[in-house]
Amino acid sequence: MKYNFNEIEAKWQKIWADRQTFKAKNNSDKPKYYVLDMFPYPSGAGLHVGHPLGYIASDIYARYKRHKGFNVLHPQGYDSFGLPAEQYAIQTGQHPALTTEDNIKTYRRQLDQIGFSFDWSREVRTSDPKYYKWTQWIFSLLFESWYNEDTDRAEDIKDLIAIFQAEGNGKVDAACDDDIEHFTAEEWAAFSSEKQQKILLKYRLTYLAETEVNWVPALGTVLANDEIVNGVSERGGHPVVKKKMTQWSMRISAYAERLLQGLETIDWPDPLKEMQRNWIGKSVGASVSFNVIPTEQSDEESYKIEVFTTRPDTIFGASYMTLAPEHELVEKITTAEQKEAVDAYVEATSKRSERDRMADVKTITGVFTGAYAEHPFTKNPIPVWIGDYVLAGYGTGAVMSVPCGDDRDYAFAKHFGIDIPNIFEGVDISEEAFADKDNAIIANSDFIDGMNYKKATKRIIFELEQMGQGEGKTNYRLRDAVFSRQRYWGEPFPVYYKNGLPQIIDLKYLPLQLPEVEKYLPTETGEPPLGNATVWAWDSKSNEVVDNEKIDNKTVFPLELNTMPGWAGSSQYFNRYMDPHNDDEIFSKEAIDYWEQVDLYIGGSEHATGHLLYARFWQKFMFDKGLVPHDEFAKKLINQGMILGTSAFAYRKEGENTFISKALIENETIQPIHADVSLVNASDELDIEGFKKWRPEFAEAEFICEADGSFKVHREAEKMSKSKYNVVNPDDIIERYGADSLRLYEMFLGPLEQYKPWNTAGITGVHSFLKKLWKLYYDDNGLKVSEDEPTKDNLKTLHKTIKKFEEDIDDFSFNTSVSTFMIAVNEFTAQKCSSKAILEPFLILISPYAPHIAEELWESLGHSTSISEADFPVFDESYLVESTKNYPISFNGKMRFTMELALDLSKEDIEAAVLAHEKTKEQLQGREPKKVIVVPGKIVNIVG
Repeated sequence: MKYNFNEIEAKWQKIWADRQTFKAKNNSDKPKYYVLDMFPYPSGAGLHVGHPLGYIASDIYARYKRHKGFNVLHPQGYDSFGLPAEQYAIQTGQHPALTTEDNIKTYRRQLDQIGFSFDWSREVRTSDPKYYKWTQWIFSLLFESWYNEDTDRAEDIKDLIAIFQAEGNGKVDAACDDDIEHFTAEEWAAFSSEKQQKILLKYRLTYLAETEVNWVPALGTVLANDEIVNGVSERGGHPVVKKKMTQWSMRISAYAERLLQGLETIDWPDPLKEMQRNWIGKSVGASVSFNVIPTEQSDEESYKIEVFTTRPDTIFGASYMTLAPEHELVEKITTAEQKEAVDAYVEATSKRSERDRMADVKTITGVFTGAYAEHPFTKNPIPVWIGDYVLAGYGTGAVMSVPCGDDRDYAFAKHFGIDIPNIFEGVDISEEAFADKDNAIIANSDFIDGMNYKKATKRIIFELEQMGQGEGKTNYRLRDAVFSRQRYWGEPFPVYYKNGLPQIIDLKYLPLQLPEVEKYLPTETGEPPLGNATVWAWDSKSNEVVDNEKIDNKTVFPLELNTMPGWAGSSQYFNRYMDPHNDDEIFSKEAIDYWEQVDLYIGGSEHATGHLLYARFWQKFMFDKGLVPHDEFAKKLINQGMILGTSAFAYRKEGENTFISKALIENETIQPIHADVSLVNASDELDIEGFKKWRPEFAEAEFICEADGSFKVHREAEKMSKSKYNVVNPDDIIERYGADSLRLYEMFLGPLEQYKPWNTAGITGVHSFLKKLWKLYYDDNGLKVSEDEPTKDNLKTLHKTIKKFEEDIDDFSFNTSVSTFMIAVNEFTAQKCSSKAILEPFLILISPYAPHIAEELWESLGHSTSISEADFPVFDESYLVESTKNYPISFNGKMRFTMELALDLSKEDIEAAVLAHEKTKEQLQGREPKKVIVVPGKIVNIVG
């Protein structure tokens, strides 16, 4: 019987689907285990062979856990809101929902044919109104909550209102906006409803505020920092500029310390944890207030520049101040004489990304504002500059510049001729700033002269607090997350506006579904795409969406025009999988109490400061609200590496339409041109005619070939991408070699966490292994598995394989397990093993990796239920304990034959057995040996 992998795989995929083999129950006597992959965005290109890497690993582990007796939840769905579908809608007019549906069909077909054990009955799609109803609801919960620093948790906004009514806000310690004004209970009661709502917005966990955002004119939308790469948009590579807009924001900064501390409680990769720590950016120091000295041009208002410094002990070395060009005070304090230069500098800076500004340490630029601030202690005037090395999004967007102790401040001061006072005892700063500040003694600093930095820091903070010009403070780099996007294809906000103030739509009227629009571009007046909708107003009496013409701002009000960002739908999907069809609540208490949290999460490290941080934030908020039992959503996280494409480059002479084969290049100036890998064979030879047809601009090109007429290309490993023409479609691999071959090969390529290049030629070895595995069970006459008793060698091979499998899977070393399977099959073949007692449990070991062939052979052995329900074989160490030793028998130091003897024999017994052997007698020919040397467990040497 032949190994017909295409038929076998199609058969079992249908059986699994029809029987719902992998459907998990929300209650079971078995222990639970929740395995989750980061769900994919369904792009139009479909999957390439790099995409399934993490899915295969998680599937192996999920299948293994089922064998070990666990009730396994292994769901899958789609992160189906996304910019590509909207861009396609702009170009073609096709609704993003139709594009997304087509793409999902392709993804589902591809995922199914790889043989994943997903519980598809729990599928979620972030663009499904039944799903985003709960995304909208969580937004509403955040809106109705505030963060109480005293209790260190989110609480209901009604509790805050009660405090305001009873005693005002004087004793409230909350995560809130900086510009909070104190009021009494009487004043609160006297405020208008509108003023009360505006005050509450400053405390809510999601709030409206004018913020500086990353605006992408080409896309007509705002992007988060993690969506920008090298100063351009990650999607499309478009320029990004800074712009102030009124946006919804999430007060994630309230959770900064808890997000930091929570990293100590979860088993996540250390490099990823470090990325989050750096993103959160905790620093301890002091907040200092510098008063701006009024000028003749300034009004009567007194401005203050707030700075945060980790080294308040160096305050006497501050000889100038630097503001970020975007700082709100720049426009207010700049003098008339400096306005033109300042405006030009601000405009130029707006076109640079924060990443570029941070990375560019060599270029020194800045402009003097014309304004001065007063030093808190010396009362001397300090010039106020702007410089692009200061970022508005970090700290307060202003720094007190101490050039004697900071390299950038030193270079800036030297460049612009600013004074550099020395405040370190016995230190020369004539050539560079002093680096070892921690071990310095402070000098030229009035009342802290002679102190080390710790004593000086405490004294400075004390004096600042006494003066009312500062305080000790812990600062975080983490900024509140902008939550608005000027897009159509995203979750609508459950918000309408009454007198310009946001009002929340109640859960019972959700979901608020996306309206139909004629165009997916922003409106002519610059409003987001939802501004094109004609039916997008909220009737507060009938609680429904109505025509815009009915807006009267009495009972019918305008709805929010922005939509939520891509990370909204992915920040709670792992919990929704626990109870995805519940229309009454996001999940039942029974479901969340049973599954609790994700046990194993697999996904890319590129989400470290995006999805993975925002999801932790939402989980902690949900924990505060008593909705989830744990404040971390995933116990363990593994970042899979990447399968790289092996790109092909044809070398063209610079400025000519002539290509040169790789080996013939000498001193020519060449330009590498990507060639589609489908046009290159295993010997790196290019199909020249195919290349000419594929790239018409090269149809008339000249090709200088090798002596044998071949044209060789250069191969190089790069990220697999359509733009690099190195994509390998799993459909082609599965058609030619089968899904089990693909699964095994992706694991065999190397450790899961590493990057490794794809080589289609390499899969033939794995495919040959599966054929050899098949031949253990079948020959030309049919099934050859017998009821024979296993031999000692059979048992030894089986049990060392079980042992190695479990060691490897605990370390997620899937590649070494594949090697172990290959060794086992070779040994069984050499042993001529046909024993069912061996080959049946061996199938269970293989099945997580190659489930289709395992199911087929399992059925052949007489089983009517899926192999996934079989118990994992139990390792028995006794089969690995050697009871005999194959002794080399030597004569005068030369080995002549071997002899198997029991390991528990004494020296005398070993000597007697060897001397009695026929071959010994032949060697001695009747002579008495002079000496017999016996080393038990090692050797026997006869000296004749």
